[in-house]
Amino acid sequence: MSTEIKHETWSSRWIFILAATGSAVGLGNIWRFPYVTGENGGGAFVLVYLLCVLLVGLPVMICEVMLGKHGRASPINAMKNLAIGAKLSEKWGMVGLLGIVAGFLILSFYSVIAGWSLAYTFYFVTGTMETMGPQSAEAFFNKLTESATSMLVWHSIFLVITCYMVGRGLKRGLEMAVKSLMPILFLMLFGLVCYSAVVGNFGDAIVYLFRPNFSALTGESILIALGQAFFSLSLGMGSLMIYGAYLPKQTPIIRTSAMIGIADTLVALSAGLAIFPIVFAYGLEAGQGPGLVFVTLTVAFGAMPFGQILGTLFFVLLSIAAWTSAISLLEPIVAWMLEGGRLTRVKATVIGGAGAWLLGVFSLLSFNIWGDITIFSKNFFEISEFLSTSIMLPLGGLLIVLFSGWRLKSDTALEWLGIEAKEWKLRAKVLILLVKVVAPLGVAAVLVNSSGLDRIGLKIFSLIF
Repeated sequence: MSTEIKHETWSSRWIFILAATGSAVGLGNIWRFPYVTGENGGGAFVLVYLLCVLLVGLPVMICEVMLGKHGRASPINAMKNLAIGAKLSEKWGMVGLLGIVAGFLILSFYSVIAGWSLAYTFYFVTGTMETMGPQSAEAFFNKLTESATSMLVWHSIFLVITCYMVGRGLKRGLEMAVKSLMPILFLMLFGLVCYSAVVGNFGDAIVYLFRPNFSALTGESILIALGQAFFSLSLGMGSLMIYGAYLPKQTPIIRTSAMIGIADTLVALSAGLAIFPIVFAYGLEAGQGPGLVFVTLTVAFGAMPFGQILGTLFFVLLSIAAWTSAISLLEPIVAWMLEGGRLTRVKATVIGGAGAWLLGVFSLLSFNIWGDITIFSKNFFEISEFLSTSIMLPLGGLLIVLFSGWRLKSDTALEWLGIEAKEWKLRAKVLILLVKVVAPLGVAAVLVNSSGLDRIGLKIFSLIF
């Protein structure tokens, strides 16, 4: 394609799988998945989540990687290039812009939350967190979030580390990070699961996670599982598209995307197997919400043998997962600035990182000094989270599958995916059905539910009738 913009490529398909898995594996898997599972009935929720990953998440991922690989540019230029090549409006580039803006917003407040993980790692290493009761653990967490200075320090440290790796480029930065960090993450998670199996109540955790209890499953739970599947795979934020742009041309997209989805799901399930045995062994509440990690588990780590070591490993694991995701959030906007031809990678990284840092300052102040300043009952942190994760991401994901399934010719999309019509006849039909019908309906459901459009519609209906 004449408008293709040249970038470096990954050294191998396996490096891409590690990088994309690192993008997908983040706080959503290790922090959020266990507590939403606890809040929504355990095994039945896990089963629905797996179906959502297969039927909705994976088709969207395949489309996003495909568009990145064949667009060979940042999400904005990739979508624009592909639309022009398909004789469509270049305004489709706005889909890429939507993803980049969403990822930028997410990075700004994601860095704040990731800073908590860094802080807790430091506190466990120094022995500050030993033998805490529930009240003191909660008070400790509140003290951290109420201190603008402490949160600013950890937020800044996290973003500096992220910018350092992105600024080094694809080979010396991103590849080096994922080659070293992802194996460490997998090994540490495996070690934590083994430890939990020995000292925790592993049998109850297995039953809780994998024995379906459909009586506890509600319509709201299904929508939460759908949203968790979408968000945990890092869909709609431009990360997978830009990583796809760095793929060697001969890389098989479907098989590679499936491996990323499997790895991401295994990490989420492993996080549950690492956390729930401890929860049940120490009589803790499985549906504790976000406090399950930063408050409840802190109490358990302080009470168990070698708890300081285990707590340190757990929060190092959480920090690594957050770091690999943050790198993928910053890379799309850096790549886009580089394509302008006026900036070096270091300068583009500094500009992007500084902007995310500044927005992050506004978010962290929402937990303390600016806590009472709200718009429509939401502070700055909540507004940023709502706009990015509840509206921009699902809207971007919906537009991606609509473009891939309805605007591109099916023969073109199948050719880009390396599918021979004769050899893949049945599988091609299944994939087309998923991309054209199932995935759009699923992502639309996520958008309607997460944005509150369903509740607004009910209110309008009740007012009229």
